[in-house]
Amino acid sequence: MKYSEAKMGRTFIVRLEDGDILHEEIEKFAIEHNITAATLIAVGGVDKGSILVVGPQESRCKPPVTPMEHILEDAHEVTGSGTIIPNEAGKPIIHMHLACGRGTNTITGCIRKGVKIWHVLEVVINEITDTTAKRLYDENTGFELLIP
Repeated sequence: MKYSEAKMGRTFIVRLEDGDILHEEIEKFAIEHNITAATLIAVGGVDKGSILVVGPQESRCKPPVTPMEHILEDAHEVTGSGTIIPNEAGKPIIHMHLACGRGTNTITGCIRKGVKIWHVLEVVINEITDTTAKRLYDENTGFELLIP
């Protein structure tokens, strides 16, 4: 385990609208409001055609990891959580997973490939301050990993 201590800053209540791309809008918002790091909670709807990363094709392999993708075939109700942590260049990067349900079926995955909002998605952004946390490239995994 690795960890660091930080403090809570501002809280933002955000409503994304029909057609917005979740990660693009939140990362843009973070830059515009000088948010370097934050936690995220989301609830609302996502549209058909949204792409979730639902795991690696092989559980244990050397990079590059081949992600499995799932395309939503219709609108889904969602709830999710995530973080914003800057990469090595200082750009705030979102890492968020959503549980997406329709009828009696649910699928969970990462939003990084593009999740489109269906009418409305509410996001609470809790800023984290006084942190040195970064996402740095890790050769063993091929991912930008959180370094607290």
